Amino acid sequence: GTPAMDKAHDEPSKVGAEEGEVIDEGPDGVAVSFTPDAAAETSDRLLYGAAQAQGQICAEEEKRRRQGTGK
Repeated sequence: GTPAMDKAHDEPSKVGAEEGEVIDEGPDGVAVSFTPDAAAETSDRLLYGAAQAQGQICAEEEKRRRQGTGK
């Protein structure tokens, strides 16, 4: 399972490369370094997760629209 989050961050991470590693500087001062292969796989997983989340948002909006709430 996934741990519950207080809120989703709405600012993207800063990403760079140093000495053959990919550095991801996320929110709240969190920094993580990845090998290039791990960074590429993480990128794929993030993109897949983003598509899933967008689909969930669209489905919820459609459900509300059909129910007539508009919210």
